[in-house]
Amino acid sequence: MSADALPSPLRNRAFLELLTYRILAMLSYQMVAVTVGWHIYEITGDPLALGLVGLAEVIPYFCVAPFAGYLVDNLKRRRLGAMACAGLAITATLLVSFAAGWTAAAGTWLIYAAIALTGTVRSFLTPIYNTLFARVLPREQYARGAGLGSVVFQLGLVLGPAFGGVMVAWAGKTAAYGVAAAFAMAAGLALITMRIDEPHIPAERAPIFASIGEGLRFVFGHQILLGALALDMFAVLFGGAVALLPAFIKDVLHAGPEALGILRGAPAAGAVIVGLWMARKPLEKHAGRVLLIAVALFGVCIIGFALSTHLWLSVALLFASGLCDGVSVVLRSTILQLATPDAMRGRVSAINGIFIGSSNELGAFESGLAAKILGLVPSVIFGGCMTMSIVGITAKFAPKLRRLNLKDLH
Repeated sequence: MSADALPSPLRNRAFLELLTYRILAMLSYQMVAVTVGWHIYEITGDPLALGLVGLAEVIPYFCVAPFAGYLVDNLKRRRLGAMACAGLAITATLLVSFAAGWTAAAGTWLIYAAIALTGTVRSFLTPIYNTLFARVLPREQYARGAGLGSVVFQLGLVLGPAFGGVMVAWAGKTAAYGVAAAFAMAAGLALITMRIDEPHIPAERAPIFASIGEGLRFVFGHQILLGALALDMFAVLFGGAVALLPAFIKDVLHAGPEALGILRGAPAAGAVIVGLWMARKPLEKHAGRVLLIAVALFGVCIIGFALSTHLWLSVALLFASGLCDGVSVVLRSTILQLATPDAMRGRVSAINGIFIGSSNELGAFESGLAAKILGLVPSVIFGGCMTMSIVGITAKFAPKLRRLNLKDLH
């Protein structure tokens, strides 16, 4: 049956519950991320302390992610997801106690420990979403579902920090952490009440390191999947300009701090629009070619942004970059779902998370380092050119991706 002949994924109750889980979990940890940054800076007044917040989260994330993928493939997904959401709620509740003064904290190390717990449980959230995604939708609707999932993801990225900032300003840090805990518990409840048949868990499991190695060999031996993941990773690594937005606002655009929210929201707005479009009009033919073109145009938009000296032209270029990135995210998500065997979805999704997570963190570092060495504008131009070069390299060395039609993966 074709995707057009099937009812909309939004009429699928289990899929709606899965999207509810995704956005509530994202709102929870995004609110915590914004609030804890404000909290730490109030205590220390040290910008380096803000950088340590990210480090405290990302190190446990990378360490736990391979094992999280193994557990997702070998345990009940909904139960494991509810436990991960409980971990988010515990983190936020601990931070409530620190902010309210209920716990006698020696310095800031307990706050960093709580954030490390967030990084640990976050490594489970996306593998659980991706494995349940494949249980609630037929394969013919993966493309539409990926578009809707991308919209929810982008909304979470925008609304989470916004809610966190508003709550801190309106009601204080304690209330912001409390709302984040409530969101996490609601996300777990959405999973527990979901009505789906989970796959049978085998009585005998492969050794953990052998199983993780099997997942790595699958990804690195699959030209289409590896090409799509590498393309996205290097595009984010070299093509991201978000980390440098404050410098562009001050030194190039000569605007005030209010411009930061507009510029940061522009790519997400573009990604939401294209996600909604691709959910209505899923792409089947020439998917690989469209993916490569979208990433190349993303690089062009980043170069244009670097050269712009007018605020609203910069906003338009970042919006266009979000459109291109949205195409990339939806197609990569669809390829990931269609190309991965059911028994390996947790491990492959965890590897995908390491690819994308590392590119976000390292991309911010690369942007700052390149700006220090080359200068602000030349560094972003360099990043856009590198992104376009990566497209050319991928097209040459991954011909199966270049020729891909999504129907070939059904």
